[in-house]
Amino acid sequence: MKYWDTSAILPLLVEERASNLVRRFFQDRARIAVWWGTELECASALSRIEREASLSSEVLGSAFAHLHQLAASWVVIQPGEKLLETAIRLIRVHPLRAADALQLAAGIVASGHRPKGFDFICFDKRLAAAAQREGFNVLSG
Repeated sequence: MKYWDTSAILPLLVEERASNLVRRFFQDRARIAVWWGTELECASALSRIEREASLSSEVLGSAFAHLHQLAASWVVIQPGEKLLETAIRLIRVHPLRAADALQLAAGIVASGHRPKGFDFICFDKRLAAAAQREGFNVLSG
């Protein structure tokens, strides 16, 4: 299993600079673990791209269909006390926004609270740096 941040999921849905690299990460067929808000974050990003007129309706429809297909097989880290406590600790230790702290906390939960060597796929520099300091094997571009 590998933890995937939203920034790593988006290049699977729409063509971005990181798409080829992310497809290679995806090809190993390791189960994908995500934060419970990942599908919403992806939908938000896709809708923003559409509003900026960067995607056709056809491409957007295909991206949403692919998102729903992926989401059906994800391991979703649900919210709870432990996740919240971990996210609060992370905010105090790293320069993270709240959603990024929840992403990293979910990765820690997915790793069984043993992030050393656990893969964390992320293209957000601040979040990737915090994940690396927590012991994750960060895969990024």
